Amino acid sequence: MMHAIQEWLAAVVVVAMLLSVVQVLIPEGPIRKIASFTGGLILMVTLLCPVLGMDLSRLELRLHTYEAAIQDRQQELEENGKTELAKLIEERTAAYISDKANTLGLVVTAKVRAESGDGGVPVPWSAELVGPRSEALAVYIEDELGIPRGRQTWNEVEN
Repeated sequence: MMHAIQEWLAAVVVVAMLLSVVQVLIPEGPIRKIASFTGGLILMVTLLCPVLGMDLSRLELRLHTYEAAIQDRQQELEENGKTELAKLIEERTAAYISDKANTLGLVVTAKVRAESGDGGVPVPWSAELVGPRSEALAVYIEDELGIPRGRQTWNEVEN
């Protein structure tokens, strides 16, 4: 392999030197331009000779392994994204419930659990509430957030 590279480099150097000599010997004018263009083509062929002589039938890209790795990574990123989205939905829904309780004059802390709904998108699934039980808040959570009373757990604490 190293011998082939040495031969190729020697050929490139010899061609470049010969082209330089020819460039100096030819007088200015259109013939010199034609000689320069032709010399450039010869140098390019000399540079590309190893590539042109390659046996591409032995080249093995293993694209199927890369494709499988990409699909695995995409699935992993999608799952991580859904997990992060579920956490965000849980936090914001809990804060929303607490804010609504405050507008009703109640001090309620909420912990919300999200699960995958239609299409795999996380939705609020259940709520654990600490504070005085409020029928108005329970109705609001059911109607506005879609968490039915059966999935609302109240740990009653008096204000």
